[in-house]
Amino acid sequence: MPSTVPAATPGTPPAAPHQPLLHWFLPTGGDGRDPGGVTAVQGRTGAATRRPADIGYLSQVARAAEQAGFHSLLTPVGLGCVDPWILTAALAQHTDRIGFLVAFRAGFASPTLLAQQADAFRRFAGGRLRLNVVTGGDPAEQRAYGDHLAHDERYARTAELMAALRTLLAGAEAGHEGTHFRLQGARLVDPAVEYPVPLYFGGASPAAEDVAARHADVQLLWGEPPSAIAERIARLRAKADAADRVAASPHAGAPLRFGLRLHVISRDTAAEAWAEADRILSRLDPAAVRASQERFARMDSVGQARMAALHGGSADAAKLEISPNLWAGIGLVREGAGTALVGSHDEVARRLHEYRALGVDEFVLSGYPHLEEAYRVGEEVAPRLRALVDAPDPAPDGLPATAPSAPAAAPGSPTSAAPAPATAAATAEAARA
Repeated sequence: MPSTVPAATPGTPPAAPHQPLLHWFLPTGGDGRDPGGVTAVQGRTGAATRRPADIGYLSQVARAAEQAGFHSLLTPVGLGCVDPWILTAALAQHTDRIGFLVAFRAGFASPTLLAQQADAFRRFAGGRLRLNVVTGGDPAEQRAYGDHLAHDERYARTAELMAALRTLLAGAEAGHEGTHFRLQGARLVDPAVEYPVPLYFGGASPAAEDVAARHADVQLLWGEPPSAIAERIARLRAKADAADRVAASPHAGAPLRFGLRLHVISRDTAAEAWAEADRILSRLDPAAVRASQERFARMDSVGQARMAALHGGSADAAKLEISPNLWAGIGLVREGAGTALVGSHDEVARRLHEYRALGVDEFVLSGYPHLEEAYRVGEEVAPRLRALVDAPDPAPDGLPATAPSAPAAAPGSPTSAAPAPATAAATAEAARA
C-alpha cells in the first residue's frame, strides 16, 4: 500500500531551487485525444470524453504524472468537474509522492470550514497540498451555485477569504469583521503547521491583480505571447512591491511568484507536432466553435477575453500561431487556458525556458490524452528544460541580457541547437508545408 508521506514534501523548495516546478492537469470532466469544454454549462463532445473521469482512469493519470516526475496535479473546479476535495483525497491513496493543487470556489464555504478541510488533507496526505483559489468568471455558472455578486465584489470577497484562510492554516486565531465574512474565535485544533499550504490565484482584471499582489503566493497566468506575459509580470511585481504582503504571507516580505498554464503538443519533430495540431483543428465542429465563442463573450472574465482575443474566434490555421510555437486553437472550444506550445521537444523546452527567463517560476501543463502525454512531456520535454536551466548562456534575441539560453543538446535530443525565436515560426511553417 502506498505511503502517504512523500519523499520530498510539496510546499518546500525543490532540490534545485533555480529549477521551475512542473505540474500536470487532471481531466476531471473526462479525457480523450481532442479538447472540449471544461464545465457542464459549456457541454462537451463525445471525442473529448471517451475516457470517463472515474477513479480508475484518473488514478492512472496521477500515477503517470508521478512517475514522469511532476510535482503536483491541478484539479479544476466547476459544474462539470467532480468535487476536487473528494477526488484528490482518494487519489492520495493511489500515489506516493505527487502533490495536489486543489482548486476551490472562493465564497461558497466559510474560511473556517475550508481551513478544516485543507488541514485534514495535509495531515492525512503528508503535506501534499496546494490550494488554487478560484473566484469565477462565468456569471451563469456562478448563479447555478447561488452566487449573484458582481465581478469586483467577488474579488473583494476572495481577498477576505484568503486573508482569513492563511491565518487559520498558519495556526493562529482568525477574528475577521468584513463585508462578506464575520469570524469570531475561529481556529484549528492542533493544526499541521509543519506543512505550509501555498495559495495559488488567477485573474487578469485590475481587481484580481490587486488581490494577487497582497494575498497570493503564486499568480497563475494563461499562456500568451512572451511580450504580454512580460508586461503582466512587471505590472504585478510593481503592485506586489507596493502592497503590504507581510500580513498576507507566513514569510514576511515573500515575493509574488508566477505560474503559467499551458497545453503542450510535443513530438520528436516539429512536423509531427504540427500535424497533430492540424488534426485537432480539423475535428473541431464549427457549430461548437460558434457556441463556445458566444458563451465566452457573455462572461465577465478579463482573462477569458484575453484568450478569445488571441484567435478572434477564427479557425483559420494560418492565424492560430500567435507567437513562435504558441498555438491558440484549443481556445476555440475550451474555456480558460486555450493555448498550446507546439513543436519538437527541443522547441517546446526552449519556449518554456524563455518564459522562465521572464520570471515564470512554475508551469501547469497538460496534453491530450492526459495519460500518454504526462509520460511524453515528463520524459522528453522536462529533461531538456532542466538542461537549459542548468547551462546558462548569453540570452537569445528579444530577452533580457541576463536570461539563460540554450546549452548544448540535452541527452537524447538532436545535436543541432533549437532555432532562435526569430526563426522558429518560419521553421514550423516550413515543416507544415
